[in-house]
Amino acid sequence: MKKILALVLVGLSVAGCTQTEKGAAIGATSGAIIGGIATGNVRGAAVGAAIGGVAGAVIGRVSEQPGQCYYRDRYGRRYVDSCPSGY
Repeated sequence: MKKILALVLVGLSVAGCTQTEKGAAIGATSGAIIGGIATGNVRGAAVGAAIGGVAGAVIGRVSEQPGQCYYRDRYGRRYVDSCPSGY
């Protein structure tokens, strides 16, 4: 019962967040779990949380802009433009 209550409270605390914030939270949590399991220490969990948080924030940010895609030009610069038709 305590686990269910904890999950409900976590779910409600994330409900008011933007997609970017939700993505960062989910990515950081997943990264910490995976990093901790893979390395067996706190440092691995911290690195996993940092990497997962950044990746989750980027994914969440893209989902906030429907119909927009990230592209890179030939010089490696990133820009946002309309997605191709049918995408």
